[in-house]
Amino acid sequence: MQQLVPPWLEKLLSTDFFSVCRTHGDAARSERNMFCLDCNDEAFCFYCRSSRHKEHKVIQIRRSSYHDVVRVSEIEKVLEIDGVQTYVINSAKVLFLNERPQPKSSSSGKGGSHICEVCGRSLLDTFRFCSLGCKLVGIKRNGNASFLLEGRSSTTTRVMVRGEEEQLMYPSTPPSTRRRKGIPHRAPN
Repeated sequence: MQQLVPPWLEKLLSTDFFSVCRTHGDAARSERNMFCLDCNDEAFCFYCRSSRHKEHKVIQIRRSSYHDVVRVSEIEKVLEIDGVQTYVINSAKVLFLNERPQPKSSSSGKGGSHICEVCGRSLLDTFRFCSLGCKLVGIKRNGNASFLLEGRSSTTTRVMVRGEEEQLMYPSTPPSTRRRKGIPHRAPN
């Protein structure tokens, strides 16, 4: 199991982010939203990074609807994220760190036949997990996935086309096919 999961991942997924830093609480950017992969300790703020983690591998955690996310561009450098659904939030591709409850109004699997193998949340096709946390649980259950990069590229695939090798780029999230329900109308003055 250890060879499939980096030693810092479980600590990252269980860390509480977005509290005020005890050392730099009076500063403008004192929110604890950074995590050091080298130290594998607790969350820290922008100023702690400058002083104590300058030469370390650090990722920044962000918030979306009260849930912790990480940008794909940061995490894919240190972690194999195949099988985890990505989302676009504020023009950036992100992954959720942990499982999110399925909305009450929708049942498991509604709107598609693809669901998270761990929590049952609805997914776009080709994805197995809704978050890094669910992928971790999936790896622990059956070990048929990995977080280790080991020379694999998560954004390109090589295929043989007419006897020649070609490199295909795949988007990490299939395009949305949702349509508007109707024509928007202005409210009366």
